[in-house]
Amino acid sequence: MNYVYILECADGSFYTGWTNNIVRRYKAHQAGHGAKYTKSHKPIRIVHLEIFEEKTDAMKREYAIKHMSRAEKEKLIST
Repeated sequence: MNYVYILECADGSFYTGWTNNIVRRYKAHQAGHGAKYTKSHKPIRIVHLEIFEEKTDAMKREYAIKHMSRAEKEKLIST
């Protein structure tokens, strides 16, 4: 399976990514190794998660979410 996720960071910002192993990826983010952004914006929790069978579908969804406004991301998270 492939996962698209949104992390809430300690400063209130959001980080969006995709992975095929959500547990390993979240631990990497927590350790400061998951992405350049999360090295300086400590993730505190996963606030949104979507599951896809195909990697390309997950990557397309990640791209779409990254281009959403903050208000659109907040609406997505609240559903």
